[in-house]
Amino acid sequence: MLKTNNRRIFLPAFISPLQESNPAGTKKQFAVRKLDLLQPLRQWLDKIEIQNRKLAKFIAKLIPAQCPFERDIMLFGRTIGHIPPMCKLNPLYDELIGLRFRALCYLVDQCGEDIQSYC
Repeated sequence: MLKTNNRRIFLPAFISPLQESNPAGTKKQFAVRKLDLLQPLRQWLDKIEIQNRKLAKFIAKLIPAQCPFERDIMLFGRTIGHIPPMCKLNPLYDELIGLRFRALCYLVDQCGEDIQSYC
C-alpha cells in the first residue's frame, strides 16, 4: 500500500500477479522465430577491423562519445526539464560504440596517439 497526501493507493490493483508463462495444459506446439532484419548489419559492423590511421580517426570523430541529444531545459537558472539520451533507442547503438572503442584502441596501441581530444 502506498500512502499519499489525500488517498491510499493499493499497488496490487495496478500490478498483475506473476503467472506461469506456459501452464502444463497449454504448451505451444510451434516455436516462434523472431526475424531480425538488422542482424546482417550488426555482424558487418562487428567484423570491421581497424587497420588504418585515417579510418580510425574518421570513426572516432564521426561517432560521438556522448549522446548529443541529451539536454537539460533551464529557465532562469533552474532546471525545469530533462531530455533523456535518445541514442540508446538506436538499434545499432552497441555496435557503433564498439566500433568507436576499437578505433580508439587502435590509435592508442598501434599508433601511440593521445586520444584525449576524442573524449
